[in-house]
Amino acid sequence: MSALFQPFSLKDITLRNRIAVPPMCQYMAVDGQANDWHLSHYAGMARGGAGLVIVEATAVAPEGRITPGCTGIWNDDLAQAFVPVVKAIKAAGSVPGIQIAHAGRKASANRPWEGDDHIAEGDARGWQTIAPSAIAFGGGLLKVPRAMDLDDIARVQQNFVDAAVRAREVGFEWLELHFAHGYLAQSFFSAHSNQRDDIYGGSVENRSRFLLETLKAVRAVWPEHLPLTIRFGVLEFDGRDEQTLLESIGLVRQFKDAGMDMLSVSMGFTIPDVAIPWGPAFMGPIAERVRREADVPVSSAWGFGTPAIAERVVKEEQLDVVMVGKAHLANPHWAYFAAKELGVERASWTLPAPYAHWLERY
Repeated sequence: MSALFQPFSLKDITLRNRIAVPPMCQYMAVDGQANDWHLSHYAGMARGGAGLVIVEATAVAPEGRITPGCTGIWNDDLAQAFVPVVKAIKAAGSVPGIQIAHAGRKASANRPWEGDDHIAEGDARGWQTIAPSAIAFGGGLLKVPRAMDLDDIARVQQNFVDAAVRAREVGFEWLELHFAHGYLAQSFFSAHSNQRDDIYGGSVENRSRFLLETLKAVRAVWPEHLPLTIRFGVLEFDGRDEQTLLESIGLVRQFKDAGMDMLSVSMGFTIPDVAIPWGPAFMGPIAERVRREADVPVSSAWGFGTPAIAERVVKEEQLDVVMVGKAHLANPHWAYFAAKELGVERASWTLPAPYAHWLERY
């Protein structure tokens, strides 16, 4: 029997299989608000048969958006715009999740197909970015952010709490905190981007403080019976990976103690000049090590979009859940395709009953 198509339970939530659609920014929002594009996109992902569909990185504050086209959840009207999306995901049999985020110094950027660089000074679409230290993302690609003071830190942490409450109230059943990819939380953890000399900088304990405080504050308002997960960059591929990985695993253990239920294992992307060993399932062994040494359930993305690979990493207990991103964009019914490839009996029943009925009957 296929390991990939076994159910997976976390807290009171059970996924119908081990396949998840990870957060993938669509850059199609207007003033932070989800719209018909998002409803169509996420409903299609859910109809394809994945057990979990996580809505893209959604900003907890206006300045936390990566681009002007990113979704937000910093007020009640923006939250209510997600209600049809949540209902559509659930109607198709998937669990609706959302990733809440603050882009930090990588915010105020043009959409990828419009340059993928910072919006020019003087352009009314842009805004001042913030970060732990006034250090730009390398190579002159992005502008220098304003270093956050303690009031900024407290405000952003409250933004995360308020966003979690709104996500809960509109019906999301799986919450992911975006602590990866060089965005605000990751930039606090990384010594590449954090050169503070107060309690939020210097030692690994201090560089971890923002992340742990934010997690604990969100844990206090997110329902205990629903999964609270984190996407975290555990290494940078910058030549000091073993040290970073050891520090990261230590922090992941603290995440677990503070109430995190699962970790999505990713990369830091804090600096541009790194040697990432792109290839099929290249994050699998790293995720397995985090899973084993921190004793937490894990997921991961990057290179798992082949059914045989996805099956293997679950069977070998490298991952508990497989994040399949780009392959789902190419084929929203990837789960059905994977089930057929893996010889799952009555593979069509990975899809909603109205689709399965036609596929089985004719």
